[in-house]
Amino acid sequence: MEAPGTRVLFIDDDEGLGFLVKRDLLRSGYVVELVATGKDGLDRLRSGGIDAVVLDHHLPDQDGLAVLTQIQSFENPPPVIYLTGMQDSSTAVAALKAGAADYLVKDVQGEFLALLKADIQAGIASAKLRRERDEAETEMRAARDRYMALADERALLIREVNHRVSNSLQLIASLLQFQSRASSPEVKDALMEAHNRVLAVAKVHRSLYTSENVQSVSLHRYLEALTEDIQSASGEDSGAGQFTLDADPIEIEPDRAVAVGVMLTELILNARKHAYPHGVGPIRVRLEAVDPHRSVLSVEDDGVGFPDSAAANGGGLGTIIIKAMAQKLGAEIRYDPKQPGTRASVFFDPTNAHMRKPEA
Repeated sequence: MEAPGTRVLFIDDDEGLGFLVKRDLLRSGYVVELVATGKDGLDRLRSGGIDAVVLDHHLPDQDGLAVLTQIQSFENPPPVIYLTGMQDSSTAVAALKAGAADYLVKDVQGEFLALLKADIQAGIASAKLRRERDEAETEMRAARDRYMALADERALLIREVNHRVSNSLQLIASLLQFQSRASSPEVKDALMEAHNRVLAVAKVHRSLYTSENVQSVSLHRYLEALTEDIQSASGEDSGAGQFTLDADPIEIEPDRAVAVGVMLTELILNARKHAYPHGVGPIRVRLEAVDPHRSVLSVEDDGVGFPDSAAANGGGLGTIIIKAMAQKLGAEIRYDPKQPGTRASVFFDPTNAHMRKPEA
């Protein structure tokens, strides 16, 4: 395909050959400029506007390979068709390695001119594709950088939101705890239960703003922090051995972590309230990762125990909350009587996949 207006720079000190090449290319619509030395050719290229270069191997001031190397150092260099009067494969290989678009052996009869025009067009097309590819890669890198910047900004904003929410919930929990101190025993218990429920949510937001990943929560670490706060709020000595936690590492989405944390809080409150009516006793919490789609949270005590039907059919606020969170998780709850005590087990899928029923 011809390209009218395409500007070709011919670098060769052979005036006769230059005239022959120029005349032939002009007939095809090319604009041809002739220079005799490598220096003049490089100076002209620096001025811009050249679409292709035809470069002779033998020049009066330097050889063509040296000129070719300098041309390739330019930003977006034009394609170079390398000419020589010798059938020398080593020169051809050196020229192609140095960046020449093609290599031609010239002859005085001008038989190479047909190939020259084809090479010029192919070189220009290849250079265009290369520029378009480079531009596309540059745009892709820029788009990726913009995306990463936006993602970092979004993560920072989400962490800041979680920070503020956590602080607000911690303040509410502290107010509830403070109010409970000036209340009757019945009201105090209710306020402390509310305090622990607020802590269950606040801890998730604290985990999110202190983590680099705002898409998931380390459930085991979250439950460790939550149980420590519940124990501290109750005034129990953490070294008394009344409360223990054994948790496998599990990653979970924040919303699902809240549901697990709220259920754990309610199960601990129930164990304290019903298992030891005349004092305190051991409460053991176990978080087990059975497989990637099945985890078990259990709360076990050595208290007085109660029938399975009492747990399943209870109508207190704690039971209502546990059932609501279990529905949110797609979880199954089991209450197993022990001798002595009771074990409450929550079977759930830490992912959003369909919950597989636990084996009987």
